[in-house]
Amino acid sequence: MPGHTGLGAAASFLAMWVVMMVAMMLPSLVPTLWRYRQAGLGPMTALVGVGYFAVWTVFGMVAYLLGVALPRPAPIAVGVVVLMAGLLQFTAWKARHLACCRDARTRGRTAWQHGLSLGLHCSQCCLGLMAILLVLGVMDLRAMAIVAAAITVERLVPAPAVERVARATGAVALGAGLLLIARAAGLG
Repeated sequence: MPGHTGLGAAASFLAMWVVMMVAMMLPSLVPTLWRYRQAGLGPMTALVGVGYFAVWTVFGMVAYLLGVALPRPAPIAVGVVVLMAGLLQFTAWKARHLACCRDARTRGRTAWQHGLSLGLHCSQCCLGLMAILLVLGVMDLRAMAIVAAAITVERLVPAPAVERVARATGAVALGAGLLLIARAAGLG
């Protein structure tokens, strides 16, 4: 973060991260919060959201620390990360966490616990897509919009189409990763 040092840079990044996460993730979270509210748990709905975004805040802290500790990735490494993220979209692990992200049942948990659980599953489900965003540049508005759209569509499409959407997103990421690797290798 230009013009900041130490804690100031971390605080600035984290503030930006939280605002970005709310903008990116709220569209996909609203239906879950609405179902929670409709289940007769209305007054606690905000606490679910706070728990959810608390997890994303921790994710942002880890992203910041990795960004500080690791050098700027070489173009070929960016392509490899995008390729790996695309492959992740095809896994049973991704499908399991995506199903949990779409599930609004509380299973006897408090609103805070439900929000944390939802945030943990969602952050794991989005790990590949967020890795793409991180290597392309967190402040790249095009990358942010594409990743946010992919996440939102995965959450909002009717249940039978969820895996097809995740796999289509994976196919696009695979193609983009291969293209980035080819360009970095001087082949494209």
